[in-house]
Amino acid sequence: MSDFTSYGYEIIERLGHNTYGGRIAYKAVNLNNHQPVVLKQFQFIKDSTWEDYKIIEQEIKTLQKLEHSGIPRYLNHFDSGDGICLVQEYKDALPLSLQRSWTRDRIKDIAIKLLEILVYLQNRIPPVIHRDIKPENILIDEQFNIYLVDFGFSRIGEGSVNLSSFAAGTFGFMPPEQLHNLSLTKASDLYGLGATLICLITGTKSTEIGNLIDLSSNCLQFEHRVSEFSVEFIRWLKQMVRPDPKQRFSNAQEALKALESISITRSPEVKLSQSVLEFKATRLVEKITQTITIENPIPETILEGSLQVAANSKDPPHTPNTHGWISITPKKFKSNKIKCKITVNTCQLKADSFYQRWILLHTNAALNPYKIKLKVQTASVPTTKTFISNHGNSRHFISVPIDVLTLPYNSFLLSLIAPLVTIVGAWTINTFDGDLLGEISNDENLGAIFLLFSLGFLLEPH
Repeated sequence: MSDFTSYGYEIIERLGHNTYGGRIAYKAVNLNNHQPVVLKQFQFIKDSTWEDYKIIEQEIKTLQKLEHSGIPRYLNHFDSGDGICLVQEYKDALPLSLQRSWTRDRIKDIAIKLLEILVYLQNRIPPVIHRDIKPENILIDEQFNIYLVDFGFSRIGEGSVNLSSFAAGTFGFMPPEQLHNLSLTKASDLYGLGATLICLITGTKSTEIGNLIDLSSNCLQFEHRVSEFSVEFIRWLKQMVRPDPKQRFSNAQEALKALESISITRSPEVKLSQSVLEFKATRLVEKITQTITIENPIPETILEGSLQVAANSKDPPHTPNTHGWISITPKKFKSNKIKCKITVNTCQLKADSFYQRWILLHTNAALNPYKIKLKVQTASVPTTKTFISNHGNSRHFISVPIDVLTLPYNSFLLSLIAPLVTIVGAWTINTFDGDLLGEISNDENLGAIFLLFSLGFLLEPH
């Protein structure tokens, strides 16, 4: 292990080693203030080129000008004789490349914090393009602070890359324009960030990201492996990794604004067996029940909801849990498939009338309730034919109502009087038969019977 005490630093441990590139990262301590630092040594190996030196120089030049809490600060650099050493602020954090299980909310938090770092870099004049965003270059500490490191391939300003430049970056995380040495824009770093997030949500190692690339379309295919994430988030992520930079978000600020309003967790959906329920009574005082099936077809989610009758000015006062003539069972549920029974009690309704009401279905699938329309047709008032005789001579058949339950539900007293009047009328006919009626003219017979049988309805208030 190298000795840097003559330069004011004591090595504590080696953090990483890139044999091919001749880079070694150490955790060290500053002998003057005893602060921990990261010391990166860029060794001049046998096959080193001027391009290798330019990478080191570029990282130093970039870091010297950056001041952001998500970027470890540049502290110093020196020539160690066999290479150049860069000294940075030490962060007690681990790279995202280490396989760990992340919650969906944590993944969104990581994405937002990385975008905020990119917004800072892109708002600089000229903007800074990192060009090598991948899990290995992103650190996270125990407090979930995020740090972007390794600016060796960074570029100051947008535009075309010199033809002599090599395709700096890591395959699978480089956008096509970077891979082919074409013009870089603020959308270029979004590709690497998107690919990094895909690794996190699919559990794919960064070295295997290429397995997700569809060679025919040059697109990353991952949505079939992340059914637990919302459709909106998957759509956002797919836009981050579009092969054509013009189809991505134009910059980090635009991508950040779009992400902040998205729920990353996939929500359940509502599938109704029917959106309109029709109730048609065939007789008075009938209770009619219809069944509606509510389903959630989205895996890894649970549908929760409640049903209630929407308020209507023509109904008596009711609460969300009770209604005068509509009942729902169950009113609340937590299931991906539930059969709800809706019952209409026509005893409380006027005969031969049409009613329309709405059932509101509140769920965790949407902010606004789903609406189920109820159409109710009550039965007509039944009639009976009464035969009137006069000393054996056939006289008239008349039709009279036999039901008086069409009184309004709040006219309790009248609802008691009306059936009594009807009963008295029927008793009069049966008792006196045609003898008494025979002494009354035909018109009078009809008038008396009509009066007796219909008085209940004449009493109804208007």
